[in-house]
Amino acid sequence: MKIDKEICHPAHPNHKLRLEYTEVPFNCDGCKEAGIGLKYKCTQCEFDLHKACAMAPPTITHPFYKKCEFRFYHHPPGQVMRICDACRDDILGFVYHCNRCGFDLHPCCANLPHILDDGEHNLYLYLKLSSLCHRCGGQGSGWSYRSDCKNYNLHVSCVKQLLVESWQAMHLNVDNNKVREIQTKIPRLKGTMQKHPKGREAKVKKYSQMASGAVSAIVSAILGDPSAIIAAVVGGLMPK
Repeated sequence: MKIDKEICHPAHPNHKLRLEYTEVPFNCDGCKEAGIGLKYKCTQCEFDLHKACAMAPPTITHPFYKKCEFRFYHHPPGQVMRICDACRDDILGFVYHCNRCGFDLHPCCANLPHILDDGEHNLYLYLKLSSLCHRCGGQGSGWSYRSDCKNYNLHVSCVKQLLVESWQAMHLNVDNNKVREIQTKIPRLKGTMQKHPKGREAKVKKYSQMASGAVSAIVSAILGDPSAIIAAVVGGLMPK
């Protein structure tokens, strides 16, 4: 599929946006979520969009919700705070919403690949987990990835929480003069896969460490670019 190198977008009407590739995490000014990889950027001011947000079609369907037609909105519809049914995060900006059923999806979540290859296993996207999640030790709601060998299970929401906690930890451990430097780094995720509620330790003990390749593949997809290059970059900064 052809990708335009320069576009005009109604969310930023004064300047054109140019396609660029970055290994530096950014905050999308459309959906307000983190991103990495391909993005559309204004070269005259600080404005970035995920490729999925910039090129979002007006309506989509999704195999998980066969009766739904999702319509694209620049702002969450209605007066009530809306939550993404994939990652369970608040909707703060761009969103796909089904008026009939009330489901909501971030554009990047709506575009999550149904199959990821971490180099060793295929990871499959599921509407619900049938086994315990490595991160939280439970099943819970929201989408998840599971490996074909069924040894690795991880909520999309848990990966996003893991990233947020890692970035916050980096900010809390430095002085304000180093914040700009910290923002250019992808966090290490050391030790985070071993956190789970008390009382479930025996059940999740064998799942205490997920393969770094699997985690990096899921991280890269959630950040908007599921390419092997991004997965390798993220994976290289993670503990083995």
